[in-house]
Amino acid sequence: MRIFLSHTPDMRENYYGARALAALRTHGDVVLNETGRVLDDAQELADLARGAQIVVADRQTPAPAAFFDSAPALLAFCRVAVDIRNIDVAAASRNGVLVTRATPGFADAVAELGFGLMIDLARGISDSVCVYRGGQAPKARMGRQLRGATLGIIGYGIIGERMSELAQAFGMRVLVSDPFKNIPPPAEPRPLPDLLGEADFVVCLAVANEATEKLMDQAAFGRMRENAYFINLSRGNLVDEAALARALDEVKIAGAAMDVGRAPDQMPSLALAARYDVIATPHIGGLTPQSAEHQAFDTVRQVAALVAGEVPFGAVNTDAKLRLLKG
Repeated sequence: MRIFLSHTPDMRENYYGARALAALRTHGDVVLNETGRVLDDAQELADLARGAQIVVADRQTPAPAAFFDSAPALLAFCRVAVDIRNIDVAAASRNGVLVTRATPGFADAVAELGFGLMIDLARGISDSVCVYRGGQAPKARMGRQLRGATLGIIGYGIIGERMSELAQAFGMRVLVSDPFKNIPPPAEPRPLPDLLGEADFVVCLAVANEATEKLMDQAAFGRMRENAYFINLSRGNLVDEAALARALDEVKIAGAAMDVGRAPDQMPSLALAARYDVIATPHIGGLTPQSAEHQAFDTVRQVAALVAGEVPFGAVNTDAKLRLLKG
């Protein structure tokens, strides 16, 4: 079996390490992307993956219809991530190609980063560090403590559940807005407008789709308290960035933190990240050895199943007439 791994060398270092790559090589002839760039051109991806039966792809590499139409040998396209929005699944199905996704193994890592950002906002840690590194002594300022504060979680997936658990350990009150989930006590379900008006810290963890595009708009930020903080750990698509900037400019909220945004690779936008009232990290929520290996090894197991002629877990279009199952 010929397998093409689309990750650049830098991506392999962070998201598809030596252990996972060695394990992948036990299942076939692995061809690497040595171009040093993201393969965002369908024809280039098709050329580099020519003859491969399986593509194992990083989250940045798109798979449009033009790619699937140009890959006659391809059996499966395996995404080393949960997000498959830049894969044309319908085109893959039309060509008989199976699409798979990895399972989320990053709940602990993202939740822990979320609390780090919350504590930083509440205690002004980054502000003090910047002043000290500039060779001056910062002024001591009054901070906020998490115990007794109210955390509002938008979206109750695995990260939201983990943040709720940690918040309760901190002694926080937890409000959750998710119309698709039953919220177990002691967390308290709330409609989004009510949550925004009650929470000291609002953490955005909703799924990014058409329905949640710019979920946090001017009206949403207007419902927040002036001493409340906004934290985005989901996707930049959920935030109207102009509305967030306006809310910060007018001191409608106390500050913001973000690990995601509308810059390339879902990074925070530079205009927001550079603000004194914003803490930004470069989409590192899931960047720990444990969570990175979890998703890489998911694809190793998927490839093992494919080599055995089986449909692996994580498949999203098993109702299609697949090349894998022909003959």
